[in-house]
Amino acid sequence: MSLDEIKISRAILDRYFQKLSDCLDLDVAVVGGGPSGLMAALKLAEAGYKVAVFERKLSIGGGMWGGGMMFNEIVVQEEGARILKELGVPAEPYDDGYYTADAVCCMTTLTSKACLAGVKVFNLISVEDVMVRENRVTGLVINWTAVEMASLHVDPLAVRAKYVVEATGHDCEVLRVIERKLGGGLFTETGKIIGEKSLWAEMAETTTLENTKEAFPGVFVTGMAANATFGSFRMGPIFGGMLLSGEKVASLIEERLKQGK
Repeated sequence: MSLDEIKISRAILDRYFQKLSDCLDLDVAVVGGGPSGLMAALKLAEAGYKVAVFERKLSIGGGMWGGGMMFNEIVVQEEGARILKELGVPAEPYDDGYYTADAVCCMTTLTSKACLAGVKVFNLISVEDVMVRENRVTGLVINWTAVEMASLHVDPLAVRAKYVVEATGHDCEVLRVIERKLGGGLFTETGKIIGEKSLWAEMAETTTLENTKEAFPGVFVTGMAANATFGSFRMGPIFGGMLLSGEKVASLIEERLKQGK
């Protein structure tokens, strides 16, 4: 068989736009392809829901790729090790309830599991706004990350979703849009993003789960975005809380979807 460059190009265009068109109407749109966002997407897809992940960078994986200071090993505690073992990722006991795992193995396995479960991942896509109906977020407004980086005036496209997962980490990019354009209204003490505190791993691991909840009608927060939204601490290169947060937010949203809300 001879290779035809135009057929190769057409195949990419046809399949990509078929995939994108099919994901303009979703059950759940996850913004941010780090460990908590991918974990949420995986669990929801396994439950039979239509899920897509929108990641502004070329690669997905968030902070987990680099481990601690580019030493690509991560630390989890027992419950985090349980999730990794369920994914098929080796988690080696270290000392006194600590486990370690290869960061690259963690992220490639989680990504692969999510894709094989039916999650569609769109990288190099930025979320520049949200769709709102009657003070509830009903979708995303997306554009190419290159458009954002070049400060070009290019109109975006819209994606409808029954629920949005804010998984953009420390930056809380989706909620920043809501705060700026809708005047806050978040389910916090101040009605606005409270902001992340300094490093306290033990406290942050606990509060990550506590803060995994609906932050604005139609928008749930997970991972570090949860702690930044509700004013808790950062945890550094320990990732059990991130994985557990993704698992929890999927459960919370699934419960709503089952109720037809």
